[in-house]
Amino acid sequence: MAEARSGGTTSTNVAVESTRRGLPAADSTSVVVSESTATKGKTTIASGVVGKIVGIAAREIDGVREVVGIGAGAAIAGLATRVTRADTRSQGVSVEVGEREAAASINIVVYYGISIPDVAEAVRRNVIDRVQAMTGLTVIAVDISVNDLYFPEDEEVERPRVQ
Repeated sequence: MAEARSGGTTSTNVAVESTRRGLPAADSTSVVVSESTATKGKTTIASGVVGKIVGIAAREIDGVREVVGIGAGAAIAGLATRVTRADTRSQGVSVEVGEREAAASINIVVYYGISIPDVAEAVRRNVIDRVQAMTGLTVIAVDISVNDLYFPEDEEVERPRVQ
């Protein structure tokens, strides 16, 4: 285990690597971020936590209508989420968490008429800032897929069934 000392804190590198790069993973669901010499303890952050941070950070940007999953698997997961009222903050997000780095992929729907490159850059900056500030991980990539456009005028006005 490699260690880098900084003041009273020891940053510990654990054997959690990116599966995308084909490296072995000791525990693909969490990563040890730091080990404090003062408390002799360690901090572990689950990859699901990083996924939620990414999803929330993407939704904070004006121009993003929603973060969505894609494909048949996402449709089934979306239905199950609605039925069970499960947490949807990380829906449409996938993350890879390594020893000191993280990478994210996000699927979004953007409002029609707004610059897609500007929205994507704002999402990327916000995700990087939030993940680094909240976890201490260095974000090496934020891949963004714009899967659809949202047209507010196409939204059907909800009419009462009985008048």
